[in-house]
Amino acid sequence: MTESNGSDAPDRADHQTERVQQTGEMPDWEKRFRAPRVSLPDWAEDAPDRSLFVSNATGTYELYAWDRATGEQRQVTHRPNGTTDGVLSPDGEWIWWFDDKDGDEFGVWRRQRFSGGEDELAAPGLDPSYPAGLALGRDGRTAVVGRSTDEDGTTIHLVRTGEAPVELYRHRESAGVGDLSHDGSLIAVEHTEHGDAMHSALRVMRPDGTTVAEMDDTRGGTEELGLEVLGFAPVAGDTRLLIGHQRRGRWEPMVWDVATGEETDLELDLPGDVSAEWYPDGSALLIAHGFEARGELFRYDLAARRLEKIPTPRGAVSGATARPDGTVEYLWSSAAQPPAVRSTSGGVVLDPPGMKSPGSVPVEDVWVEGPGGRIHALVQKPAGATGPLPTVFEIHGGPTWHDSDSFAAGPAAWVDHGYAVVRVNYRGSTGYGRAWTDALKHRVGLIELEDIAAVREWAVTSGLADPGRLILTGGSWGGYLTLLGLGTQPEHWALGIAAVPVADYVTAYHDEMEALKAMDRTLLGGTPEEVPERFEASSPLTYVDQVKAPVYISAGVNDPRCPIQQIENYVKRLESRDAVHEVYRYDAGHGSLVVDERIKQIRLELDFAARHLPM
Repeated sequence: MTESNGSDAPDRADHQTERVQQTGEMPDWEKRFRAPRVSLPDWAEDAPDRSLFVSNATGTYELYAWDRATGEQRQVTHRPNGTTDGVLSPDGEWIWWFDDKDGDEFGVWRRQRFSGGEDELAAPGLDPSYPAGLALGRDGRTAVVGRSTDEDGTTIHLVRTGEAPVELYRHRESAGVGDLSHDGSLIAVEHTEHGDAMHSALRVMRPDGTTVAEMDDTRGGTEELGLEVLGFAPVAGDTRLLIGHQRRGRWEPMVWDVATGEETDLELDLPGDVSAEWYPDGSALLIAHGFEARGELFRYDLAARRLEKIPTPRGAVSGATARPDGTVEYLWSSAAQPPAVRSTSGGVVLDPPGMKSPGSVPVEDVWVEGPGGRIHALVQKPAGATGPLPTVFEIHGGPTWHDSDSFAAGPAAWVDHGYAVVRVNYRGSTGYGRAWTDALKHRVGLIELEDIAAVREWAVTSGLADPGRLILTGGSWGGYLTLLGLGTQPEHWALGIAAVPVADYVTAYHDEMEALKAMDRTLLGGTPEEVPERFEASSPLTYVDQVKAPVYISAGVNDPRCPIQQIENYVKRLESRDAVHEVYRYDAGHGSLVVDERIKQIRLELDFAARHLPM
């Protein structure tokens, strides 16, 4: 049986939408997607009452300007496929936003005045490209623009209003703009000239392109360590750069004076990964600590070398910023409670009007012994339910990412329909130390699936999961692992649902954006021509003939990360053996920013599961 285009399922989904419109009924899972949400507001350093945030209030994620002094909010961008990539200039006068075509991530920067008006080309003279970072000067006319293309690799340009762009940097390997100093005299760049796209080195340059300082932890050792730019001190004439390093096996912040070379190691006694940003006067750091899928905040006084905890509820802090008055605003949620922008001064900072999102069930922590060490999994199940239950293994993307105790409408939808949901922070995930993140090299995909299999075994033997009703699903890298798992572990899974996946690794490599080619060369140790056996071993296409379970695939036709042709190659192989499958193609890139489209996708996935895995 072959259903190659999902032709039946979209009609059913449309009929359900029509019914909801006619009767006024709306299930909780749909409310969670439709309820207006806001991001953590970014604010202008020299005009802190001016802020920029992202919201789905109109049904599409777009940029909004917010004047805190007057309370006025204004929608900045209006695009059919949505906009989330925007930056507010330090003087608060300009909003820069990235304009691509239908989600393909290839485009140009445009800008609009904070007060409104027509958009204009922000960097005339620069051709369209993939973005590779942006830093705006406080003089209102200077920008440092990072660009990535297949032809040029990465280039970084200095752009000044009324002048032609000046190239500061060019290299075939991936790089990006880190930050621009307060006075505009220093530019920090992250680069991977050494060829390891997972571990960046740092270079600080002047606006004329000359080098001031370099730091490279990849040299002289058997293990390569990464560095990242966290930001220059927000003080005139200050040459301190806040960076992240991995010298003790995890991410930690350090202050580096790029003029003197002095390094101030904070040596924080915290067990997980640690990041930081400056307080506005440069006297302290706002510390973000992530450990075992949860987050917390601290204030670190640089002079006294004192760490003070900032009270936050138990859950996930997905962003935080220190305001000029010393308060801290942060975006918080938990698996049970929807996200909200909160402040240490008390209450919710930015509460969008309209329907409120229903909550969900709390997450439970599970630790399972695996072939590479203890694996952390997060489990949700319907309230009061006892096993064995039909169970969804929802696998996160990245792979350098991790699932946390944060609110997620997708898993909550499965729980509403009677499924248990298991999310696995497999080797390759962040938040559990550098060795855990770096462990998946060369045997890419197969290592992650070993960890998923170990947690699957726990789920079955513990009585949680019904072994005959197990669904493997995920998006992006999670979609890749879904297809790879269906082929390499065909007896383990009753159903597979893959969103925007890697399906044919060799074709994906040749068609994807340049930065991802660099990452794949790092993960697999070379190109498909140099290490063909590794690409073959890690490609879902290699095992497609072993797939037994029904497969659902959704794909954006403009996706530059998991391009459509390599998915079509996989689908053709399914068709050739009359395998049960459905494919849904939509007009967007690597996912959708349109709420109706996202709801449609979830409805199709739930419908596919209901038809092929009866409860």
